[in-house]
Amino acid sequence: MEVAAGEPIRVQTLSQLTKPSQIPSQYIQPPETRPDPTPSPTTTKAIPSISLGSHRDVTLLRREIGEACRDWGAFHVTDHNVPIKLLNDMRNNGRSFFEKRGVEDKMKYSCDSNLPASEGYGSRMLVESNETVLDWRDYFDHHTRPVSRRNPLKWPETPSNYREVVAEYSDRMHALAQKLLCLISESLGLPSSCIEEAVGEFYQNITVSYYPPCPQPELTLGLQSHSDMGCITLLIQDDVGGLQVLKDGQWITVHPVSDAIVVILADQTEVITNGQYRSAIHRAITNANRARLSVATFHDPAKTMTISPVIHPPRYKQVNYGDYVSLWYTKGPDGKRNIDALQI
Repeated sequence: MEVAAGEPIRVQTLSQLTKPSQIPSQYIQPPETRPDPTPSPTTTKAIPSISLGSHRDVTLLRREIGEACRDWGAFHVTDHNVPIKLLNDMRNNGRSFFEKRGVEDKMKYSCDSNLPASEGYGSRMLVESNETVLDWRDYFDHHTRPVSRRNPLKWPETPSNYREVVAEYSDRMHALAQKLLCLISESLGLPSSCIEEAVGEFYQNITVSYYPPCPQPELTLGLQSHSDMGCITLLIQDDVGGLQVLKDGQWITVHPVSDAIVVILADQTEVITNGQYRSAIHRAITNANRARLSVATFHDPAKTMTISPVIHPPRYKQVNYGDYVSLWYTKGPDGKRNIDALQI
């Protein structure tokens, strides 16, 4: 089965059409990037888990944050002051959109497939190129900050609390991102506001990703290997799991923790910290039996912002964020090759 060029077919539809046969060739990864069908069961590596509770000794907390940023670029946070009910509502409402609405109903919210990061319902690879393999993923992207970007009429109206949940979730994630960037700055001996001031006002997107069951999960990826473009990403998973982080050449599965939030450092934080903290390369794998859902909240600079190291001597060139985004979408992520090109 082949997918016609430009056809707005969604992966969820493909999953229902192809199961239990073969996936279309456009979704088949080259052998070197396919997930390991027999991952080693002996690995004990796991991303760090850090409590942000008020009981914590701040000096120790900063040290743990610094070690996680330096060694992994990704970690779980607990005791984060985001209500667990809100996390569950966000997951449940996302799953409701994908699993309880018909195709025609969902297509009313379609994004503009010609514009990267267009708001709405879509199914698109990370980069538009005839040579790039497609990801086994559908998504709904919400533009949530600055608050002036919000247009709830573009968001689903059901369940009845959908729009209210997205708005509250946006505010809570924004506050958590600010708190984390303060701790990350302080862990480097910098003023607490240093990284946030270097980034400027957050441009926040909330992306609900839906990974349908895949008849050949050993051949494809839900989301190809990449590091995020912006500043900091906050992510929650459901109980299925599929997020993997690259550590010392090995893909480590980030096992779901229902009340925890995954923190992922992105490229501009690596530039700002002059490479002392590295953005995390990550990807999503699929499975044959269960659909998976995740919610990623991206916090990025304005595209007019110029980002440069705050620690000297600089090891990275300064970069206009808008230019960086354009390059990222033009060349594709391929791990971290885009940010590596900025190294002096």
